[in-house]
Amino acid sequence: MALAGLPAAAAWDAKYYNPQAQKDDVLLPMPCGGFMAWRQVRVPMASPLDDYAITLGQDSEEWGYLEQARPTHIAGSFSVAKPEPGRYYLLAKYEVNELQYRALMDGQCPEPSAELRLPKTGLSWFDAVAFTDRYNLWLRQSAPDKLPKEDGAAGFLRLPTEVEWEFAARGGLAVSPAEFRDSRFPMPEGIEAYAWFAGAQSANGKLQLAGLLKPNPLGLHDVLGNADEMLFEPFHLNKLDRQHGQAGGYIVRGGNYLTPQAELRTALRQEQPYYAADGSAQNRLKTGGFRPALVAPALTSRERIRQVEADWKKLGTARPESQDGAQAPVPDPATRIASLAEGVRDDALKGQLEKLRSDLRANTQARDEQRDQAIRSELQLGAFLCTKLKDDGLFLDTLEGNYSRSCGADGAEPKARCEARREQLDGHRKVLDFMLNYYADSVVGTALNYNQASLEPQVGLVAQQLAARGKSNLRTYLDTHWNNLRTYLKDGRVARAHWLQSCKSL
Repeated sequence: MALAGLPAAAAWDAKYYNPQAQKDDVLLPMPCGGFMAWRQVRVPMASPLDDYAITLGQDSEEWGYLEQARPTHIAGSFSVAKPEPGRYYLLAKYEVNELQYRALMDGQCPEPSAELRLPKTGLSWFDAVAFTDRYNLWLRQSAPDKLPKEDGAAGFLRLPTEVEWEFAARGGLAVSPAEFRDSRFPMPEGIEAYAWFAGAQSANGKLQLAGLLKPNPLGLHDVLGNADEMLFEPFHLNKLDRQHGQAGGYIVRGGNYLTPQAELRTALRQEQPYYAADGSAQNRLKTGGFRPALVAPALTSRERIRQVEADWKKLGTARPESQDGAQAPVPDPATRIASLAEGVRDDALKGQLEKLRSDLRANTQARDEQRDQAIRSELQLGAFLCTKLKDDGLFLDTLEGNYSRSCGADGAEPKARCEARREQLDGHRKVLDFMLNYYADSVVGTALNYNQASLEPQVGLVAQQLAARGKSNLRTYLDTHWNNLRTYLKDGRVARAHWLQSCKSL
C-alpha cells in the first residue's frame, strides 16, 4: 500500500497526541487523522558554522567511564530572525505512543483509545529508524508544506543525537547555567511530579500514559523515566574529556519506569546491543521507546556551501584589533605561516608548517569561543546589577522622601524616631554606593578586557538566553547596560550618577 494511500479517518482528539497543549507547540499531521506534537529547542547562534559551547555529562568517580563531564557544542537546523537571530531544532514533545506507531506502521487506521496513549515500547533500534523513515516519506507525499524548511530544503526526522537529547533534557536555554549542570532539570514540585520511576509512590512497575506529569523547562514530557529513549549514534565509553575510539551498540537515555529514583539523572546513559544475545533476532528492549528529532541538512544549497567555506576560512584567523575595533595593520600569525609555507620547497617542512597553521587556528578559535562566553557572562552580570541599582536607588528615594516629610522643618516625628530614620537612610546610602561602585567596576573591567567589536555580537545572544529563561523583562536592563558600556568605550568617563539614573528610569 502506498504511504499516501492510507485510509482517511476523523481527526484525533488532542488528548491522544497532545494532552497538555501549549500555545507554542508545533503540530505535524500523521496518517489516520493523527498528529504529533513537537517543541522547538532554541540555540542562540545564527550563522551555519556557528555553534554553542556546552558541557554535558557529570563528574563521577563511580560512573565516570559512562558519564564523565565533557565539553561539546550544539547548533540548530532552522533559522529564525525574531526576536533575535538564532536557530533551532525540533524534538517530539512526548515519546511516540502506541496509537501514533500503529497509524503509521500498520497500514490501517487504529481506533483511538486511552490504552494507545502508552509509549510504544518493545522496539528494536531498527524499528525506531523504520518509523522515522516511513513518517518522512508520508510527510513528503501527503503534507510537504507542513515540514519546516531551511534555505529551501525540507527538514527530516531521525532519532536525536546524544548532544541534542541531553541539551534538551537538561532544559537548554530555558534554565540558568548552574541549573543546566545539575543532575536533573529544576523540579520545584518534587521529582514525583515530573518523572515516572520504580516504586509504589511512582510508576509501581508499570509503563504510564504519556503526558500525565509536568514537563521539563522546554515543555518536554517524560524526558526522564517512563520509557528509555533510543538515540541515533552508537555508544562510546568516556575517556576523561573525550569519548573513547570504539563505537559499540546503540544508546538509551533518560531511564524508565523500573529505574530507582536515586539513579534517575540527566547524565544517565546505557549501551544496548543491536541484536539479541543468541544472535537470532534484533534486540527489542521491553522498556525501550523513542522520541524523534526534526532537523535539516547542513549543506542545503550551493550558496550555503559558499557561506560555510567563507566562514571556515575566517576561523582562527581574526587579526588583532585595536581598542576602537579597527583592524591592526599586522597580519595574523596563521596568515603569515601560510605565506611562509607557499615559499617552501621542502615537502616535509611545508607539511609541518601547514600542521602548525592548523593547530594555531584551532587554538585561536578555542580562545575566541572562551572569550565570547566570558563576555556573555559579564553582560548578564551588568544587566542584573542594573536591576539592583534601580531597586536600591528607588528605595533610597522613598526613604529620603519619608525622612524629609517626617523629620524636616515641618515634620512632627519625635527626635529619637528621626535619628533611627537617619541611621536607616545612611545605611541604605552605603548599600547603594557599594552597588554603584560594583557596577562601575564591571563597566570599566569589561571595557578594559574587550573592545566594542568583540562585545557587540554577544548582546543579541545574551538577549536570547534571557528570553529563553523567561527573563525577557531583563532585556531593557541589558540594552541600558550595553548603552552605558558603549558610551564608556567611546569617551572613557566613569559616569556613576548617569549610570544610576539610566537604570532607575527603567
